[in-house]
Formats: sequence, structure tokens, C-alpha cells
Amino acid sequence: MKTVAKKNPNHDALYHLAETQAGYFTARQAASVGFSGERLTDYSKNGRFQRVAHGVYRLTQFPSSRFEDLFVAWLKCGPKSAISHESALALYDLSDVLPAVVHVTVPRTASRRRKGIRLHTNRLSPSNVVKREGLRVTSVPRTIADVTRAGLSEDHVARAIREALGRGLTTRQALVAEAKRRGGRAARLIDSYSNLSEGHS
Repeated sequence: MKTVAKKNPNHDALYHLAETQAGYFTARQAASVGFSGERLTDYSKNGRFQRVAHGVYRLTQFPSSRFEDLFVAWLKCGPKSAISHESALALYDLSDVLPAVVHVTVPRTASRRRKGIRLHTNRLSPSNVVKREGLRVTSVPRTIADVTRAGLSEDHVARAIREALGRGLTTRQALVAEAKRRGGRAARLIDSYSNLSEGHS
């Protein structure tokens, strides 16, 4: 009977992977570079890793992020997902309302629900996603279009548009173009409020 040779853990590969994610990584990502579950447990006990949630770890050389709950949600949902909707608004500091759950957009229906995470299924093109604070997050135009379409109050939409334009995070043209792609309420409100904001800038 053949024995399968164990893959040696590649510490450099894990470090470089985690570095792009503010020090966080999943057990699956660690396994891809040779870290067994047993080794993850050992390293968590000796302080090299910190287990922050089921299947999610942090290299202790990196400080704990103030967005740790977002990292946990994003990593649990997979590398093609992105923080979105009200959670993305909060990440951009475009809203003073902290959502009770973390909003994550995934490209296809997830196989199971996850506690504390509100999943949205929708296609994400490369132009819809940016990296911020080490997280994959929907772009400002996509975020504002998403929350508008999802029914966020008009006052909050207006504030988000005003702040985004005032801080140079996006342009009126980009907001309107994304809103038209989303259609309906998003197109109407964003076109109206971006005109008002531009007139008062």
C-alpha cells in the first residue's frame, strides 16, 4: 500500500498570502500551502496563529483589524465574494448606521446560510470590486446603487452620494452609469441626488 507523502508547510507562501488580507487566512488557504489541521492547532496553541473564528486565523505578527468581523465574513464566503451594501457603506465611512449583520455579495447562491452574514447573489465584474483595508469590497458606485435598489432610506442615499462626491471617492458620471445598469429606483434616485449634490459642491 502506497503512503502519501505529507506536504511540508510553506511558511513564506502563507505569510505572503495572509499579508494581502491584513494577516488573515482560512484553514483551506493554509492547507493549500501545506499546513495540516493538526499544525494549525499547534500553532494556535503556541501563539504563532490566532484562531478568530471557525476556519479563520490570523498571523500574530499582524495586529487585529478593526474590521475583523468583515474579514471573517468575507473569507468564509470565498475569495470571489465581496463586502457590499450597508457594510461597504460603513467601510467607506459613507454612513453612520452600523448594520446588524455583515452584507456580502457572492457570484452565485451559497450552499448554506451563515450566521451573522446577509448574502446577496449577483454578478460582480472586475470594475465593481476594489481592495480596501485588505478586503474585497464593492466599488463606491456599485455600493450606492446596491443599497438604493435594496430600499435604503432616501436620506441615507442622499448623504452617501454627497459624501462620496465631496471626498472625491467617485464621480457623478460613474454613479449615474452604475445606477442605470441597476435600473428602477436606483437610476431615478441617484440621477436626482447626484445632480443636487453637484449643484451644491
